[in-house]
Amino acid sequence: MNLIETFQNLVAQVPELVQPLIVALAGAIPFIEGEGATAIGIIGGIHPVIAAIAAMAGNFLCVMVLVLASSGARNAIVQRNRTRQLVTADGATATDPTIAEIDAAHGSARKQKFQRAFERYGVPGVSLLGPLLLPTQFTATMLAASGINKARVLFWQAIAIIGWTTITAIIVGGALSVVS
Repeated sequence: MNLIETFQNLVAQVPELVQPLIVALAGAIPFIEGEGATAIGIIGGIHPVIAAIAAMAGNFLCVMVLVLASSGARNAIVQRNRTRQLVTADGATATDPTIAEIDAAHGSARKQKFQRAFERYGVPGVSLLGPLLLPTQFTATMLAASGINKARVLFWQAIAIIGWTTITAIIVGGALSVVS
């Protein structure tokens, strides 16, 4: 039994009041997110609007926590690097390498793909198109960790989560109404 089937079975077994909480919990999991959680809820018997709202809430709350944490971590690292100085062999002082220099030395393929997309589409494009390639949690964390204003990241992630989850709810809800 996989994770999605586990959530579907759980939704079907708990009281109606608890079902949206299960959907919200599923929405907080990368790769399930709002879209998958909405489908889980609708297939589990929850009204599509309630399933979508619960999935959006779970997905966004997780994204918000990750954005705040990664933005705070980045700020702490940048602040530390600004204040720390190294003494070179000849006695002169030099500052630590910047985050950009460290990142350039340790670039990964996924990070380079993200960087190319960011340069091409900006925060709105990466947020809105990101779910096609990566979970919103990953995209939002990378945006915040790269120094983008956390309010801007959260705004565009909210728009993306609402949009993609609504589209999924319409498709799954419509498909189920046709089948039944």
